[in-house]
Amino acid sequence: MKRIEATLQPHRLTRVVHALHALPHFPGFTVYNAQGQGHGRGQGGHYAHDEDCLTYLDRKLLVIVCEDNYASMIADVIATVAHTGNRGDGIVFVSDVTDVRRIRDALSVPGDRA
Repeated sequence: MKRIEATLQPHRLTRVVHALHALPHFPGFTVYNAQGQGHGRGQGGHYAHDEDCLTYLDRKLLVIVCEDNYASMIADVIATVAHTGNRGDGIVFVSDVTDVRRIRDALSVPGDRA
């Protein structure tokens, strides 16, 4: 299995979600509100550090866990739909998942009170 994490501009999330729902084997996702900085090169192309004023950009973090054979297609769809061509478009990470446990399918532990 693969884990796909995509940091997106908030205004691109709806388009990305619609594109993902159009995929035949889309497994679902989780979205987090996030803040951060890229390489520190803002609008003017450089970053001037000021201890009293750190600016963080609002982003959405989209997390998807899927079968290996769908990961590349899903990552490509996200990158294509989220693309604006401007700095700060975001980034997509794909990593291996070694273990998955569905909470609803967990076995009760002896001595555990329900």
